[in-house]
Parts: sequence; structure tokens; C-alpha cells
Amino acid sequence: MAAEGLTKRYGSLTAIEDLSFSVAPGEVVGFLGPNGAGKSTTLRILAGTMAATSGRASIWGASVALDPAAAKRRMAYMPENNPLPEDLRVEEYLTLRARLKDVEPANVKARVAKVMEDCDLARRASGRLIGQLSKGFRQRVGIADALLAEPKVVLLDEPTIGLDPHQILGIRDLIRSLRGRMAVLISSHILHEVEQVCDKVVIINRGRLVAQGRPADLRRELRPAASFTVVAREDAAAVLAAARSLDSAATAEDAGEEDGWRRTRLSLPAGSPALESLASGLALAGLRLREASEDRFGLEEIFLAATRRSPGERRRP
Repeated sequence: MAAEGLTKRYGSLTAIEDLSFSVAPGEVVGFLGPNGAGKSTTLRILAGTMAATSGRASIWGASVALDPAAAKRRMAYMPENNPLPEDLRVEEYLTLRARLKDVEPANVKARVAKVMEDCDLARRASGRLIGQLSKGFRQRVGIADALLAEPKVVLLDEPTIGLDPHQILGIRDLIRSLRGRMAVLISSHILHEVEQVCDKVVIINRGRLVAQGRPADLRRELRPAASFTVVAREDAAAVLAAARSLDSAATAEDAGEEDGWRRTRLSLPAGSPALESLASGLALAGLRLREASEDRFGLEEIFLAATRRSPGERRRP
């Protein structure tokens, strides 16, 4: 699946501009951005429910605009707040959807049974009206619907929105099970969940791409220095002197004192050879050390750093 230079304008308002990224077969990609960044607009264009002003969207090589039937045969889309008929039973709804998606008549029953099993609906939702289901199980019905025709590409817009932590864990496991089977693009505000299930992230801000890549690569790109908290009896100057015996580019600043222990914020270049053995190196340099821990720089920090910079600063992998 690929977006190439996608732009969508509503009069003088530009929702997305020159947006390009791809999702490889079997890859799970998180699509991130602040509210109003253009995530849902992008997914609608990829799904063929909205036309782009310019650019090209393709699903498994088929142009969404020029060959929509072929693109939609290879793709499934679950929109945010997925509308479901409350007066149908789960099996009835999925059977109807399978027929609408041109699943072979002889295979409809088997496919419905398979997606219900995969989405944990067979045991806990079989025979029940959709209107009787919790929000979490309605989301599972939406994902089961998306998987019915065995698509090559699945687009999920906020699949965990409104769910409690237990329900989120279930949806996370379900999405993780799709890795290697199909390309999955997930729009989400829950950065921790994306970090748990996605191979790569695409981050947009104000409708434009600001970062894309694997979290480890973005961490190196957006954080040129590694930051550590060092707790020792010695002050920041002594910690810095010891650190510079390991790497002359080290920097440090005082971070306070508690019960006779000094806290120092220590920074080393991202590629420093001292990173792997910092604690032992500081101890050998004579520090009376209690702790030397690397400060966390997870997906939330990556997201914040990426959305602070302008689109012109982004790196295209």
C-alpha cells in the first residue's frame, strides 16, 4: 500500500499536503498525529471513500482512483466509530457482509466461523444481537468484518477508541496476530498501544509528514544524544570529569541532592562507545555510584519531538 504526494483541500483549507508513505506486505504500521492532523482524511482517501485533490493512492498496486474495484477487493477499512446494525445477530451481520464482499457462497459459513474464532467472538458473542455487545466486542465485530474477504491491506481508524484497558489488551493481541499475514495501517492516539504492536510509525502534523520509520531509527534520528541520570556521592563536576575520561564529548548538569546523594543529568553522543558500559566505567573512574540509568525515550517522546519540528526537517527513509 502506498500514498504518493497525497493532498486534500477544502477551498482555502488544506487538510493534508504532499503526504507520501508506504506499508509493506505483512507490516503493521502506526499512523500518528495530533487531533486534526489529517489522519482520518488520509485513511478515507486510501479506502476510496473520499477523493484526493492531487496525488496517488494505491492498494497492492491498484490505483484507488483509477481502478477502485480492484483496490477495494484487496483492502478492508474499519472507520472510527464503526457503525453496526444493532438489530442483527453477529453471525447474521458477518454472513451478510461476506456476501456483499463476494466471498464464494460455498465458503461464507467457513469464513464467518474463522473470523469469529480469530476475533474471540465464537465463544462470547455467538447468537447475540450486536446491540447487546460491549464497545470492545463491537470493535471485534468490526475487525472480523474487515478480515472476512482475506484482504491484502487492512485500514483501522482508532480501533481502540473508547475501550477499557482490558479490552485494549484484547484488541492489541488481535492486531498483533495479523503481522505477517497482511499489511495493516492503524490510526491511533494511544501511543503505548502503537509501540506495542507496530513495526513502523508514520507521524503527521498539520497535514504534512514529519517523521516515518521504525521507532529505534526515529529514536536515533530525533535524539542525537543519550541522556542518563547518575546518582552518586560526588557532584556534577566530578561526574562530568569521570564521564569525559570515557568520552570527551560528555556534558552534565546538576539535578539536585537527596539524603546525601547527588543527581546528575549526563549526556553522551548517541554513538558513544561508553554507552554500553557507562556504570562500570564511572565506578572504575572512582565515583561512589548508586545508580546510572538511561532516561526513557519511547514513542511518546518520539511523537512530541517529531511534531515540534517543521515538515521541511523530516527525513525520507
